[in-house]
Amino acid sequence: MHRTIFTTPVVNTLLRGCSIAFLKLTGWRVEGTLPPEASKSVFIAAPHTSNWDLPYTLMVAFALRLTPYWMGKHSLFKAPFGGVMRWLGGIAVNREQASNLVAASAQAIVQADGALQLIVPPEGTRSKTRHWKTGFYHIAQTARVPIVMAYMDYAHKRSGIGPLFQPTGDVEADMTAIKAFYAPFKGKNAAQFETDRLD
Repeated sequence: MHRTIFTTPVVNTLLRGCSIAFLKLTGWRVEGTLPPEASKSVFIAAPHTSNWDLPYTLMVAFALRLTPYWMGKHSLFKAPFGGVMRWLGGIAVNREQASNLVAASAQAIVQADGALQLIVPPEGTRSKTRHWKTGFYHIAQTARVPIVMAYMDYAHKRSGIGPLFQPTGDVEADMTAIKAFYAPFKGKNAAQFETDRLD
């Protein structure tokens, strides 16, 4: 995978300190730690309801010493900001040509040298939606890595790492259990986050 802000020496150290300081000053609490067996994993990013989710996610990732990559719509990666987005850990996704996305993402995780956490928002959009896409589930299952139930709760200003989830192959039952975990959390635009349906 390409070099990111999280794997750039000195910059990583400086931004980790700044991130921890900012989160503390603004009243945010960072919870949990990443278990060693999840150094390669798929992160659920939920709730995802605002553009503010990205900077907060990056700061929390610094605080937790993660090595994250995240998926974003391909229009974010056009000039002149494409290079910056990739340096922030972004991977461009064309939603109209995503048929091989699961296989490609799983292969990238398996072949990565060292730790790699792929962050995937299950809603697939910041807009209100009642449908959760199951791409993150199939990527984890194909790569044979755990799902990390990461969260951001704006109502209580807390973000962090929840329990690991190992896919069983029963998508419907597993998604029901995963959504039950996320039901109490509130996004920045809380009315846009629902957990009762999946695609």
